[in-house]
Amino acid sequence: MGGLGAPELIIILLVVLLLFGSTKLPKLAKSLGEASKEFKKGIADEDEPRAVTATAAPAPAPAEEKVTMTKAELDALLAEREAQARKNAPPSV
Repeated sequence: MGGLGAPELIIILLVVLLLFGSTKLPKLAKSLGEASKEFKKGIADEDEPRAVTATAAPAPAPAEEKVTMTKAELDALLAEREAQARKNAPPSV
């Protein structure tokens, strides 16, 4: 039970033809094929180890600095930002 036979596939193809029209079906099939190729290419690229070249190596990231701030300094910074935002906001009518 359950399986798609020839009559079911023909009905599905006819419905797709009616929905998309005969002019868009080749474009739809082409885009599906290209998407499938890109997906398979991405899967294959992920499986292969990546070679790192000297020119493509990214610069090392700087060490993150821990920032400490008192509650008063934080409140002052937030108040300054809110004042700046109000100053830059367009006037409301």
